[in-house]
Amino acid sequence: MENQPAPAVFDSARMRTLIIGCLAALAGLMAGLDIGVISGALDLLAATFHATTLQQEWIVSAMMGGAAVGSLCGGWMSHQIGRKHALLVGAAVFVAGSLACALAWSIPSMIAGRLIMGLAIGVAAFTAPLYLSEIASEQARGAMISTYQLMITAGIFIAFLSNTMFSYAGNWRGMFAVAAVPGVLFLIGVLFLPYSPRWLMMRGRRKEALEVLEDLRSDRSVAMQEIQNISRQLQQKQHGWSLLRNNRNFRRSIFLGMTLQVMQQLAGVNVVMYYAPKIFALAGYVGPAQLWCTAMVGLVNMLATFIAIGLVDRWGRKPILYTGFLIMAVGMGCLGFMLNRPHLDQSEQIIAVFMLLIYISGFAMSAGPLMWVLCSEVQPLQGRDLGISISTLTNWIANMIVGASFLSLLQWMGNGPTFWLFAGFNLFFVLITWRFIPETRDMSLEKIEQRLMAGLPLREIGQGTPLPQEK
Repeated sequence: MENQPAPAVFDSARMRTLIIGCLAALAGLMAGLDIGVISGALDLLAATFHATTLQQEWIVSAMMGGAAVGSLCGGWMSHQIGRKHALLVGAAVFVAGSLACALAWSIPSMIAGRLIMGLAIGVAAFTAPLYLSEIASEQARGAMISTYQLMITAGIFIAFLSNTMFSYAGNWRGMFAVAAVPGVLFLIGVLFLPYSPRWLMMRGRRKEALEVLEDLRSDRSVAMQEIQNISRQLQQKQHGWSLLRNNRNFRRSIFLGMTLQVMQQLAGVNVVMYYAPKIFALAGYVGPAQLWCTAMVGLVNMLATFIAIGLVDRWGRKPILYTGFLIMAVGMGCLGFMLNRPHLDQSEQIIAVFMLLIYISGFAMSAGPLMWVLCSEVQPLQGRDLGISISTLTNWIANMIVGASFLSLLQWMGNGPTFWLFAGFNLFFVLITWRFIPETRDMSLEKIEQRLMAGLPLREIGQGTPLPQEK
């Protein structure tokens, strides 16, 4: 034992992987800015264009409609031109959409600008987690993909702060224009990213794939083993649609990915992200106080994401999801109780804010990052592009439904029952997690696929009863 070499103090390969991962995860910053900017701009642009409640809902949800289309385009582009070039396209389109919103002259032109921004976010939301899952080692995959969600939360927080600053002058155009700046920075950063080794192998570029992995792994033998594992998987060509028609197990992984994304959206987070100032208005806050409280939500959302990054590869996916959904149910339930009261005094207003912060911390530490982690893990390589494309499309459709219905739900159901509805969803998702969601911690993508294709129940395609060849 004493003759073994001491571990290296500085692992250059790991540092390169970390830097590359952070650059790719900047796609999440663009998504966060797009999500966050509308909450502060909505009332101001609604006053400018005299928008009705329905028109406000469509201004909010137009981005998600564009993102749904973008997620489909992202699936095609990431397969045909590569993950890196798909991210480049997404960044360029995002800059164009941000400027279009800043220059909007009517409600239709604003909706068009939001659609363009959504297209970019749909491409990025598909491609970035996929790319991150393919450059990360299995030990760091969860934390790496969670970094994407961290960047989303950072973008939301930056947008909330920017909204607050611009709100004093009533400058909603500035809120959108400033979002273009990180888009330009991301566009430049993507130029320095390597190609995905898995995509290179799919294109028959084995030498280049090995060179990329040797840069990203501290041990050349690990890189060689990973190349061999990918090569074995690629012996069958990727035909996602035929696999969907002919393979029941692939359809099960598609169902699981769609379920995960519906759970994330019906947990209610984007009710908060899109309409936080209106929620604080229901609690009795007025003027800039609404936006400062919204900025607090963004800060807690970002900080709580660090919990997921720290625990996802140590504690596991399912324990974090159980905890998060229970916290969200309590937060939404208590907030509904507070907002069901006709008038809140100052102490009750503070409690309402605290309950919303409790809710958002539960989401940020669990369903926010972990759904993207799991969706990138459970799809087999031969159908991964299609599988993640469908699950991402599901995310944006569910997102659009929530965004386009919240104000109407408040008018129809009332304040308290609307938030109790979302609390009930979160309690139900605890049961769904127990029944269907696998624990994929410390599992290679190849082993997860092997267990899926062997027909094991969905909850056992991660850690569970070993297959005969695994014993």
